[in-house]
Amino acid sequence: MVLILVINPGSTSTKVAIFENEKKKVQKVLKHPVGELEKFDNLMAQKEFREKAILEFLNDEGYKLEDFDAIACRGGVLPPLKSGTYIVNEEMVRYLKDKSRVQHASNLAAVIGYELSSGKIPVYITDPVSVDEMINEARISGIPEIERLSLAHALNIKAVARKVAFELGKKYEELNMVIAHLGGGISVTAHEKGKMIDVNNANDEGPFSPERTGELPVGDVVKLCFSGKYSRNEIKKMFVGKGGLVAYLGTNDMKKAIELSKSDEHAKLVVEAMAYQIAKEIGGMCVVLKGKVDAIVITGGIANNSNFVEKIKSYIYKFGPIFTIPGEFEMEALALGALRVLKKEEQALVWGEKYEKVE
Repeated sequence: MVLILVINPGSTSTKVAIFENEKKKVQKVLKHPVGELEKFDNLMAQKEFREKAILEFLNDEGYKLEDFDAIACRGGVLPPLKSGTYIVNEEMVRYLKDKSRVQHASNLAAVIGYELSSGKIPVYITDPVSVDEMINEARISGIPEIERLSLAHALNIKAVARKVAFELGKKYEELNMVIAHLGGGISVTAHEKGKMIDVNNANDEGPFSPERTGELPVGDVVKLCFSGKYSRNEIKKMFVGKGGLVAYLGTNDMKKAIELSKSDEHAKLVVEAMAYQIAKEIGGMCVVLKGKVDAIVITGGIANNSNFVEKIKSYIYKFGPIFTIPGEFEMEALALGALRVLKKEEQALVWGEKYEKVE
């Protein structure tokens, strides 16, 4: 029997789960009140607060840290790396603490896992957001000093890709897919024979989402930045955290937005525009695959809302077979990534700022 603790921090919660081999024994969302989190100067300062909540969860469930064979953590914003399962080492923890270019809740996972392990339990991440399999053409931005980045919900996207491939009776590496992950941020990705060859950076590009602006008119952004009305942090919050549905409707809850749209014309327009932009991004990724699309997959929390999904489908139904896989499979994907390594079905990768190597 292999026992795995899974840790997946979000902006206002930490998901934790315990897996016995492939079977999930228990999962819980540890909610963190916004008022409590606002007491901390920065994201990484929340580490001990979240660690305490995890330890209380384990105690309530009757487990101790020494009971576990591994800790599986959501991968943070690291430099570009290939898909796979990585050992969390001191170098990775140091990077996530001090050097990561994006302050994202996922950066906390490996740091917390590494500290909880005390060097006695192996700690892993699988398919972090910075998985980079982009083709070179996709990297060109239009300004030589700026390169388009591969930042997406790679963990859930890769897990869902394998599920759809299994349903089609084929291997992921045999198929071309467009996969849209719809959550607090939105990632739309093109997959060619097992490689995620293009993505919209979910922080900066693509459709607007419940909390993020997506792409913006650059000229107007420049004017806003130099208007003198806002600090750098205030503008960053406009783009990520207070953009999208929050900016227009005052909520990041898609259910509330759709309910509001039934009686409010402005809300209806905003919801329709979000579906329109998602569909437009999916269409663009179909072009990336030159129209050879075996499956279009819609996943993530928002995919639970069938009415909203139907709005997207109305634009894209001619582009390829559409699969809707609601929810997120990140906890399962993290546990299975660690399990494959522990069972020696897959070799763990060792990460370093200038290298990746097989252990």
